Amino acid sequence: MPEVVLEADALKALVAFRRSLRRAAPELRRDLPWIAHDDPWAVFVAEIMLQQTSTGRVVEPWRRFLDTFASPSSCAQAPLAEVLRLWSGLGYPRRAKSLHDAAREMCERFDSAVPASVDDLLSLPGVGPYTAHAVASFAFGAPVAVLDTNVGRVLARALANRPLRPREAQSLASKLLPREGAAAFNQAMIDLGAQFCTRDPRCMSCPLRRACRFQREGGTDPAPRSAAVSRPQASFANSDRQVRGRILKLLHETALTRRNVIVGLADVDVERIEVLLAQLEREGLIGRVAGRFVLGGHAEVAR
Repeated sequence: MPEVVLEADALKALVAFRRSLRRAAPELRRDLPWIAHDDPWAVFVAEIMLQQTSTGRVVEPWRRFLDTFASPSSCAQAPLAEVLRLWSGLGYPRRAKSLHDAAREMCERFDSAVPASVDDLLSLPGVGPYTAHAVASFAFGAPVAVLDTNVGRVLARALANRPLRPREAQSLASKLLPREGAAAFNQAMIDLGAQFCTRDPRCMSCPLRRACRFQREGGTDPAPRSAAVSRPQASFANSDRQVRGRILKLLHETALTRRNVIVGLADVDVERIEVLLAQLEREGLIGRVAGRFVLGGHAEVAR
């Protein structure tokens, strides 16, 4: 990976920022149940749920999920329909299927355990670079830098004061990482971005304000155009995502005919329903038995 080459002054500023963040870490720490959890499966489930979903919406579903599926094997052995029911309300149900598929691969390839290495984690369904680094760091203490949208904002503003390309951002995050206590440092970076270096930054109350390059130099906010920083999502109301969720909710309790689904979504255009039903079936989130749609895919029904 190409590295960010730091001049002497920039390196000095990086060291100062690292020192300041480590001092501020205790006051930044949020009371979230998966932080420093000793079960890698619990950490893995949290990181999958946190993809594209705010922290506040994840806490209770995470607890309910682990109450039912306390291990990769218990999740792998359950029907996909059961996993989807527990996922209800979190959105992006493809993540639930990916989690179910990942649990099965853990059972088949990793002795029913969450793998520890970044490369092995990346080989699992639904796991990208952020999730792989986060699980390796938070569950196993691996000395790897975590780069999510929160960290991306901090790097672009506090360290670079310019938009960063993806490889630059990851390289800078790695240079910033201390030799010891990588997991705690990664968590402090995320906590800083989540509470102060937000989309609309709370600069005047930020405990890292004096160590922030954006505060010292000013200029146009570099974060919105920088790598890893998420862009505002399209409205959820009346979106395909919302209608897909409504279809899945209709199927939570019982199998339904095509006509049943159309009646249940009377305010939605029939052609749109047909397209979304076909889409959900292709993705394996729904299947058909005796002409009725059911939660879970064909392989699930046949079991």
